[in-house]
Amino acid sequence: MSATSSFEQLGREVIQLEAEALQTLATRVDKQFADACRLVLACQGRVIVTGMGKSGHIGGKIAATLASTGTPAFFVHPGEASHGDLGMITPADVVLAISNSGETAEILTILPIIKRMGVKLIALLGNTNSSLARQADAILYAGVEKEACPHNLAPTASTTAALAIGDALAVTLLKSRGFTREDFARAHPAGSLGRRLLLYVSDVMHTGAAIPQVGEDANLREALLEMTGKGLGMTGVVDRHGALAGIFTDGDLRRVLARGVDVYNAKITDVMTRNPKTTRADRLAVEIVQLMQTLKINGLFVVDDKNRVLGALNMHDLFRAGII
Repeated sequence: MSATSSFEQLGREVIQLEAEALQTLATRVDKQFADACRLVLACQGRVIVTGMGKSGHIGGKIAATLASTGTPAFFVHPGEASHGDLGMITPADVVLAISNSGETAEILTILPIIKRMGVKLIALLGNTNSSLARQADAILYAGVEKEACPHNLAPTASTTAALAIGDALAVTLLKSRGFTREDFARAHPAGSLGRRLLLYVSDVMHTGAAIPQVGEDANLREALLEMTGKGLGMTGVVDRHGALAGIFTDGDLRRVLARGVDVYNAKITDVMTRNPKTTRADRLAVEIVQLMQTLKINGLFVVDDKNRVLGALNMHDLFRAGII
């Protein structure tokens, strides 16, 4: 076997072993998991996540995921906790302690203080017969048969399992709280993710004179000039009150030409699509991407509660805004 083939095989074996550990883990989600969820939902303060070494790194990620999905949380290093950082924890909080062995000295040192404060304790561990397990109000068992490390020493499969349980906890709580896309956006205002989630239809739509629209008395030629001039690949047809009566698109034009319709004399109301799909200005733009893809359309008109046209947008506008 070549060195390259050996590398590939070893890599696959590690991933397969960790995948099998996660499959087993899924069967262990039981009443204890539900108890942990109830403790967090009843919490009037924050979830304080703590752990040493690799467990600490996993704990930092779990705390960040919880915080970004509607469960206030932060990470406290158990070593630093013994030197003043315990002051960050209040009786209203819940502590999530991560330790594969359940015997991490730095965590056990601060347990008496935590219990004396009346703080509820959730233990995420791999040993249910440990000191930490005996003190816990709820146990999240993340034990694995063996690590991916050939010496069964380096935390690998066990940290993957702990991370997966943390994600399961965060997402279960997210759904229980009814956490929405808008809530998520408020926690992620920066970067491309924030841009995608924070923009509303009103932020990207064309308004005023840039809206392609003609009256119901227009002929097809006038509609084509309006559609071409505004460059959105469509034009709306509005009644005398400004309400959207129909839409005419590039696709409609192809179908009209295929039927041999007289472009110069046809009335727009005879060839337009009536009752077109529309949207509202206060919808998130990222939702409109999914809507347009589902409907297989390239443009939408934005209307108010009386179906009056407020704006228009197409896929290119969404792309330029960085939403797609």
